[in-house]
Amino acid sequence: MTEGAPAGFRSGFAAIVGRPNVGKSTLTNRLVGEKIAIVSDVPQTTRWTIRGVLTRPIGQIVVLDTPGIQRPRHEMSRRMVAEATGAVQRADVVLLVIEAQGKGFGVEDRSIVEQLPKDGPPVVLVINKVDRVAKGALLPLIARVKDLFPFREILLVSALTGDGTEDLPERIIACLPPGELLFPADDLTDQTVRRMAAEIVREKLLHHTRQEIPHETCVLIDLFVEKESLVSIDATILVERESQRGIVIGREGSMMKTVGSEARPEIEELIGRKVMLKLWVKVRPGWRDDRTVLRAMGLEPGHER
Repeated sequence: MTEGAPAGFRSGFAAIVGRPNVGKSTLTNRLVGEKIAIVSDVPQTTRWTIRGVLTRPIGQIVVLDTPGIQRPRHEMSRRMVAEATGAVQRADVVLLVIEAQGKGFGVEDRSIVEQLPKDGPPVVLVINKVDRVAKGALLPLIARVKDLFPFREILLVSALTGDGTEDLPERIIACLPPGELLFPADDLTDQTVRRMAAEIVREKLLHHTRQEIPHETCVLIDLFVEKESLVSIDATILVERESQRGIVIGREGSMMKTVGSEARPEIEELIGRKVMLKLWVKVRPGWRDDRTVLRAMGLEPGHER
């Protein structure tokens, strides 16, 4: 804990939970004011709890962006669900995110609500992506969900455009207990630069491969050497099948060149130095059940970040 907070200051953890692809990471980035979590429209983009820090004169929020809660199919997804449920257990306030359009409030959302302890931390229901629906369509959705749980309040937002998020920090802080600064006031995240660099590469890969291989790839940093004016990074992209290796490499290496050329400037902006980025692709069948790989990714069983 970092001391030095004024009288009346509040601080604590706000867990953002929901099923996959409802906009949790976009909301996290919107709250923090910087991109600390990668974003794509592919479910399961977030694989571990990402901490973001937002400090205001009246309080400090440690945002916990969690993996989407779903039925696990392998060891990686089991650990992802454990990450999300663990974040709820240590949160001071929970933001349950559902989407205004598409599935709206479906079976998966209802299952998450049923797992929330009624005597636990206050829960704010956040209906996201309201920019994609007519306002009249929101009233039936609100009517369906408002009595399912004693929500502290129901908010209508668009994390993408910022609509409805202007006073969200103050609303969250009001739910937090009195406390000191948990992180220095100028911190934005506790993620390491190595992990963020790997995630930037994976984001570009997700963007270009779309539905072909998204869940069966991960990026591991093999080498991260910092010099005064240059950072050398070697990263391995793991896939599960030889056919996926061909997709990731692309014809005459075209996909690797595209991913590398898009990731490099973003990593350079993050680090503040020139980057030499080398990417490799390896086939590792069943890596999502390989505990050595999961440990290298940072998905430790029972490990709280």
